[in-house]
Amino acid sequence: MRFFLLIPCLLLVIVGAFSQKSDIRGNVYNKSTGEPLAFTSIYLEGTSFGALSDNLGFFNISSVPKGDYTLIASYVGFDTLKLAISVRGNQIINKQLVMNESSTLLGEVSVSGKKQQARTEVKISSLTVTPKEIKALPSTGGEADIAQYLQIIPGVISTGDQGGQIYIRGGSPVQNRILIDGMTVYNPFHSIGIFSVFETEVIRSVDVLTGGFPAEYGGRVSAIVDMKTREGNKTRLSGIASASPFLAKGLIEGPISKFKEGKSGSTSFLLTAKSSFIDQTSKTLYKYAFDSSTSSLPFKFTDIYGKISMIGSNGNFLNLFGFNFNDKVEYSGLADLDWSASGGGTNFKLIPSNSSVIVGGNVAFSKYFIQLNEINSEPRSSEIKGVQSNIDFTYFGKNSEFKYGIEFDAFSTDFNFTNFLKIPVSQNDNNTELAGYFKFRKAFNKWVIDPSLRLQYYASLKKTSVEPRLGLKYNVSNDFRIKAAGGIYTQNLMSSVSERDIVNLFVGFITSPDLIKASHAVFGFELDLNENTDINVETYYKNFDKLYQLNRNKRTVEESSYAIETGDAYGLDILLKSNWVNWSVWLGYSLGYVNRNDGKQEFPALFDRRHNANLVLDYQFGHKNVWQAGLRWNLGSGFAFTKIQGFIEDNKIPKGLETVFGIENAPIGVIYSDKINSGRLPYYHRLDLSLKRKIIISKNIYWEITAAVTNAYDRKNIFYFNVIENRRVNQLPVLPSLVAAFHF
Repeated sequence: MRFFLLIPCLLLVIVGAFSQKSDIRGNVYNKSTGEPLAFTSIYLEGTSFGALSDNLGFFNISSVPKGDYTLIASYVGFDTLKLAISVRGNQIINKQLVMNESSTLLGEVSVSGKKQQARTEVKISSLTVTPKEIKALPSTGGEADIAQYLQIIPGVISTGDQGGQIYIRGGSPVQNRILIDGMTVYNPFHSIGIFSVFETEVIRSVDVLTGGFPAEYGGRVSAIVDMKTREGNKTRLSGIASASPFLAKGLIEGPISKFKEGKSGSTSFLLTAKSSFIDQTSKTLYKYAFDSSTSSLPFKFTDIYGKISMIGSNGNFLNLFGFNFNDKVEYSGLADLDWSASGGGTNFKLIPSNSSVIVGGNVAFSKYFIQLNEINSEPRSSEIKGVQSNIDFTYFGKNSEFKYGIEFDAFSTDFNFTNFLKIPVSQNDNNTELAGYFKFRKAFNKWVIDPSLRLQYYASLKKTSVEPRLGLKYNVSNDFRIKAAGGIYTQNLMSSVSERDIVNLFVGFITSPDLIKASHAVFGFELDLNENTDINVETYYKNFDKLYQLNRNKRTVEESSYAIETGDAYGLDILLKSNWVNWSVWLGYSLGYVNRNDGKQEFPALFDRRHNANLVLDYQFGHKNVWQAGLRWNLGSGFAFTKIQGFIEDNKIPKGLETVFGIENAPIGVIYSDKINSGRLPYYHRLDLSLKRKIIISKNIYWEITAAVTNAYDRKNIFYFNVIENRRVNQLPVLPSLVAAFHF
């Protein structure tokens, strides 16, 4: 424990030893809205000194020698900004750059800041998603959602629209850490799997790290989805109100203290809420979408999120946020499921005017509770709640970055379940995790190195995990780059959902009896085919050690509540992206193998989809691009399943020979093949289309009408086969929708 406390002290000494004398730093904002401008190119004219702003608009130019310079800020769609700067040595110069939107329409697309970033950062198994890209994707119900966008990313697999989960490069959902403003969200997807708890309109950016991620991220062994929300409008009161057959939502935002050029700071608020009513509208609009066993689509949810943001003139900020998410599924006469998640917290960044070290962090509390009541079964429930916090320190050098920090998580789990033999499976546990980490990135002429180290202590297990990680990139040329990454990862949280479940809406959480451990290795390359088109190719291998599964079929109280498996995942991911003035193309392909071994045999995982391809087209047209058309086509090979050998009467004999049998037939029992998941379902393919029309009333007031159709040619894609009832259950059929959104 003392070692962890010494880490920040030792690293402060290191930073002090390498501190530079002159830095130019600050933030770049849109003058009309106060929004930060990410990937703005900032440089000193006539020199090699420059930087790109991050997703918060922050930039830092280090090691600037004495002299007089012209600072230039350049961003597509904005007038170039020039500013005289005098550097006299031993200075930290803070500048707030405010840029005006250009009144001239661009005839071509410039080289984006992202391409410049690609030459100075490793960026392997990493993809940054913007709200603009999410909203361009044709979405079920016409409602843009990150849950649907994730499914087009190579290496990401979804098992279905109802209770479907996200699997990333062979990792199960509990092995993926989903973050919003630095806080873990334990169940980010609603029971109707096409919607998440997140509102697209409040997202600033989403970083999806499918493997080989650095040491600043921990506590999961497969992947990270790091979501950051934006601040409310800093200059005026604005909002959105929209409705569709699936849901209605509203957003209101505005300044508490207005953003103005040269002003010391600003404060703004943002509040958003959405609520579904597909359980009501489906009774008339989508009767054909469900079978006779239900009278409507039984899903409903409500999500509320609010945020207050305080920003200083030099880039300091403090955000306060809170949320409440609810989900309910009602299968009449069969089962009722409810879950809720609530919490709140704060995140901050301090940029001292006289120090090269920038301090950031967050503190948050959250609670998640789920309960399921089924006919002829005992109720089951699960709760996880706790506090999460971290503090980090970042130092920028010339073409380098050094970051270190401490993370503290304390949470409790309370799980209760009774199986079909009336054997209870329960756990009530308290957990504390403490981690210290550092990472260093340095860009040379050709090489970029990104080594990092994480030390994670699990108090409940009394174990410390040493997790070295490394990222490398070699710039063969300005257009061709080779990269690699790898590392060791651990966690001690597991899910009640089995990897062998076709669908399971009850998502509970349990502390694993020992560390779950994985190692990653990734290799790939990036190629810029031209200024607007690039291709990314990656091959990967993940080894999963000791994957714990809940033993829901235990026959005695003394029998272990856990089953142990091992596994691995490997494959090839290819992504081609092309972005032009009015149109864009996305073409992704994945070849993946996911294997598990239960100690008796090796078998493909249920979510092993060998081939998966996505084609996405987006086209804007008309005067001022008021029309936008979108297309998505998805093709996937069939999932694995275990074949059926026959049926028997499933007589329970809890008292052995003394068991008293009734006079009625026992329930039907299934005899499965000895070979797990030896069968394959048919191929899956689906076409989604959308057409949007913006009706402009004034500069800030407009309507946006979206017509969308999911599964346009009504492909009968199998979800699963109910062998007891001899009934095939399909994914969603053709679903047209119309969304009207009013922006003001």
